[in-house]
Parts: sequence; C-alpha cells; structure tokens
Amino acid sequence: MIDRPFWQKKLEQAWLEAPIVWLAGARRSGKTTLARSLGAQSSLYVNCDLPAAEDMVGDPALFFRNCDRRIVVFDEIHQLSDPSRVLKIAADEFPGLRVLATGSSTLAASRKFRDTLTGRKRLLHLVPVLSSELAAFKATLEKRLYQGGLPQALLAADKQPAFYREWLDSFFARDIQRLFAFRDMNRFNALFEYVLRQSGGQLEVSRTASALGISRPTVESHLQALEITQALTLVRPFHGGGQGEIVRQPKAYAFDTGFVSFARGWDPLRPSDRGLLWEHLVLETFQALRPDEPVRYWRDKAGREVDFVRSRDRDAVDAYECKWDPGELDTGALKEFRERYPRGKNYFVTPQSGPTYVKQAKGLEFTVCGLDFLQ
Repeated sequence: MIDRPFWQKKLEQAWLEAPIVWLAGARRSGKTTLARSLGAQSSLYVNCDLPAAEDMVGDPALFFRNCDRRIVVFDEIHQLSDPSRVLKIAADEFPGLRVLATGSSTLAASRKFRDTLTGRKRLLHLVPVLSSELAAFKATLEKRLYQGGLPQALLAADKQPAFYREWLDSFFARDIQRLFAFRDMNRFNALFEYVLRQSGGQLEVSRTASALGISRPTVESHLQALEITQALTLVRPFHGGGQGEIVRQPKAYAFDTGFVSFARGWDPLRPSDRGLLWEHLVLETFQALRPDEPVRYWRDKAGREVDFVRSRDRDAVDAYECKWDPGELDTGALKEFRERYPRGKNYFVTPQSGPTYVKQAKGLEFTVCGLDFLQ
C-alpha cells in the first residue's frame, strides 16, 4: 500500500469542519485504498458491496452505539438501501464520530439520497495521482501523462490497452447503469470515447449529436451522467458580458490523461501531444486543492484564449497559461484578456522543477511556476 499523505491530510482537515466526508472520484482512482489506509485500530471499514452490510446497519443507532472506533468508513455507500438515513443518524446522534463515505458520483446523484446532509458533510474529490505523488509511485511525469494517474495503470510496467477497455465496460455496468438506468452501452461508450478524443476542446452538443447519430437530449443526459460520476469536467467560459466573448460553450476535459492518449491512439507520445495532457494535469491539481471552487477558461470570438481563469475576489481574476515548453508562451491572448480585466495575477505553469520566479513580457508580469507552487 502506497502512503498518500496529501490526501490523508485533506481528510483530517475536512473532519475538522464537518463529521462526514464524502470521498468522490472516478472508479479505481484509489478511494478504497485511501479508506483502508486509515488503519484498523482507529477505523471500522464497511464494504457496502457485500450483502451483509445492509443487515449490519439495519438499525443505525444500534450499530453506531456499539462501534468502538472513532472513524467509520462506508465504501460504496450508495449500495445501501437508505444511505442518507445512516449518515444523518451518525452526524446528528453521535457527535464524536467521524464518517468517511465513498462513491464514484456526487452525493445527490442517487435517488436514494433524499437528504443531501447540508452542513454535515465536506466533499473531497480524489483525482488521479498528482505530480507531487509521483516519487511514491516511482513514476516519471512523462509516464503519468501517457499511462494516466489511476494507480493500477501508473504502476504497470507499460501501457496495457486491455486495462482501459475493461475500465470503460466496468464503468458503464457498475456506475452508469446503476445510477441512471441507461440501457445502451454501445451508444454511451461511443459518446464517451468521442469526448475522450475531443478532450481539452470546446464541446458543442448539436455537433456531437450529429457526428454520432444520437439525439441531442440523449447527448445532454449522457454528458450530465459523465459529469456527475467525475469522468468528465465541463469548464465553462468566464465572461463579463462584453462584446466578442464566448459566453456559453464549455470545454470538456476527461478525468485522466491515460484515457485521452488511449482514445487518441497516441502510442508513443510525441512532443506535440504533451502540451494538451499537461493542461489536463493542471486542471486536476486545481480540482484536488479546491473542489468547490469553479475553474473557467476565457476565449473571444477571434480565437484568443486563456487556458484557465479563477476569480479571486469581486474584481480580481487570476489567469493561468499551461505550457509544456516554456518557450511557447504567446502573450497575445492574455494581453487582450487584461485589457478587459486588468486586476489579477498571471501564472505561467510549466513542468519546471526549479524555483518560482517572476518575469515580464510585452508589458505583462508573469509568475513562472510548476504544479508544486499551486499545491
């Protein structure tokens, strides 16, 4: 078992704010391993996939009253018949107890969660392996981009296409079909693979429906399911209502770089492939650090684009340009953005391992940094 102190610390911090932590993340991202790393001495692990789990918590008050651990883990809690009741009793009647509940989707995805536990929970979004964790996995950044950050894929000696194909089939059967009752696996996987191949670009629903021969409502419902189950992030445009800005069309990012390279047939990676995958890795870092804070992008109708934008306060917005090659920076888009939104900091995020520094280019000031600076 590989120790993951970043996530263990995030768990402890979340429990200082609320008694329940909802650990969400895509299938096989390491939720169960992280849950088990809490230790048998301090935590009770309940695998809700097992039929016995239902009987065990049939009387939640009795179950918690007889629990001699300070932490209870409910892995895949949505498998219980009434999970929200179990969690609500834990939070309201046993104030000294800490609960970790895991699932591939957001809490409100299942109809079983009639009570979303407002004020009693904190969300922790477990993304694939972060750059700061690569040493523990004995992996290089190049391998992380190519094979992805699901622990099983990253620990493999080389990229195994069968893993990615099996994951897609399992994802539909274990998550999508159970939560959303979609019946056509081929149609769903065709859409998902299309999104993987387009990942990092703007997503237009009507064009997608036409390309796949699927109705627009079906495309919309499937995209919503992908977003709820953490397999897809829709990054929506930042705008202030000014003329010439893109205001509606989102960019779609798949949850893991390994699946993007698999769907695109990038074997091996070429230098031109790495920039797009690096952009994905920067987004995943933002999601790990602040899962409740939205990340936007900016683009005008002339095609000038800033990779990511984050609002810092009412008037200040920070801009992030993600470049694999530090020599690729083009300040034209950022200069146009700053003419519209002058307040905020500019970041140039690269794979550098050296110290952070500040530089100027064409009247703009940048902080040049790596992912460790964001963390």
